[in-house]
Amino acid sequence: MLWAFLPIAALLTLTPGPATATVLSHAIRGGRRSALLTALGNGAGVLTWALLSALGVSALVAASEVAFVALKLVGGATLVYLGVRAVSGAGGDEVAAVVGRTGRAFRDGLATGLANPKLAVLFVALFPQFVPDRSSVLPAALGMAALVVAFDLVWFSALALVVDRAKRAFIGTRLARWIERVVGAVLIGLGIRVALEQR
Repeated sequence: MLWAFLPIAALLTLTPGPATATVLSHAIRGGRRSALLTALGNGAGVLTWALLSALGVSALVAASEVAFVALKLVGGATLVYLGVRAVSGAGGDEVAAVVGRTGRAFRDGLATGLANPKLAVLFVALFPQFVPDRSSVLPAALGMAALVVAFDLVWFSALALVVDRAKRAFIGTRLARWIERVVGAVLIGLGIRVALEQR
């Protein structure tokens, strides 16, 4: 049934959200490598939620109002923090100058993936429909999550390449700084939306 999940995985990837904004922010500030590490971090978050879904933890988050609210507040705060950092330019020169320091990009992607309460609800509501009868839930859930991650990596790699090439043409200009601030503002807006959204 994984083939039936392919269009859903593609749609999940192409729908703009916190992961897209975080990857774009790192592409602008740190280049293609930083953006790809952010995408890998987000992918690790997606796989973690798939594993938790198979273990039943996602169902607990989806069913518990307290757990859902706590997670969405943490997720919203994380996105607002990343947005403020992008708007203020904090870390931009450091990321560009020190190519070897890539842990922050991966951590930001991981935080974005883990702090997304909609993933918990999505996996609980969506994944069971694609698990074949009498099949083990864990391999099926991880297989579907792997499809989402694969689509994400392809899409985010393309975005990172385009942004990195465009950035080289505008590096050091006011336009580059303005674009970074716009992406930061989008992250802040997404963070507020995540914190306020209902199930």
